[in-house]
Amino acid sequence: MMALTGLTNIESIYSADFTTDNHMSTQRPPTIDPQAARRWQQMPPSLSPWLHEEVARRMQERLAWIKLQPRSWAHWEPVQGGLEAHALVAQRYPQARCVVTEFDARRVAYAARALAKPWWRPSRWWATAPRFETPADGAVQMLWSNMGLHMSADPQGLMAQWQRALSIDGFLMFSCLGPDTLQELRGLYQALGWPAPSHEFTDMHDWGDMLVAAGFAEPVMDMERITLIFETPQRLLQELRGLGRNLQPQRFLGLRGRQWHRQLHQALASAPLQLTFEVIYGHAFRPAPRLDIQAETVLSLAQMRETLNQRKSYSKNP
Repeated sequence: MMALTGLTNIESIYSADFTTDNHMSTQRPPTIDPQAARRWQQMPPSLSPWLHEEVARRMQERLAWIKLQPRSWAHWEPVQGGLEAHALVAQRYPQARCVVTEFDARRVAYAARALAKPWWRPSRWWATAPRFETPADGAVQMLWSNMGLHMSADPQGLMAQWQRALSIDGFLMFSCLGPDTLQELRGLYQALGWPAPSHEFTDMHDWGDMLVAAGFAEPVMDMERITLIFETPQRLLQELRGLGRNLQPQRFLGLRGRQWHRQLHQALASAPLQLTFEVIYGHAFRPAPRLDIQAETVLSLAQMRETLNQRKSYSKNP
């Protein structure tokens, strides 16, 4: 586990399970400035944030619920999502081929260096090196995305892309931030009369509804709150800079001055130096397509065999 200087406590305060079968949300996903989201995705790579690595570690423990053993899996944008956690997932599925998906050339090179096994490790001799590409339609049985969905300007489009990459009965594992995230900082900014410090985050019920709309089946969502306590305002802001950016279209678009910066530090120092993160975990599977039954439906022999032999191999242990 990566050390986090200045962190004095991590506390899981709440957890809950949710299935979207009987819930219909009327909310739309929050608006994110697409240009700002693209700039964030194109920033030079750096160490995966400690919080992201910790969330990925917790998410991979949930893989014990899944009986399906994927023959291949995709790691979606691991540089921000957690390069250290990649090894945990790879150890769970040692025989599975891996596709690593990054969309910036610098991040591809960074991930390739980080994931390369040292020449002196015996495991390098027989391990299959990950391929760096976007998975083809139906190519993988698991798609892993950690702490990235809340930074997407088009989450429905992203989910549809994930759904296409999965084979029938393949499953998605993802995590993201929920609406209680940064509640202390939001309250502080509101008291000072400043615009919100971040864009709005989507509720887990709405994520579940979007998964169903994207073609996934039986999404299961759960959440927990993680509180980080820091020693100084400087350390708190340093951690925030590594986690993301404010993508809200109504954010302050100019450059803040030194006086504003001093005021922010003073306000942080006068309040408890802690930040709450609502972490949402979700998994869902890609079901077999339903047949469009008409007055006369013609199926090939291969389609008939596939229809008769299809069965749900995705399940959750009791």
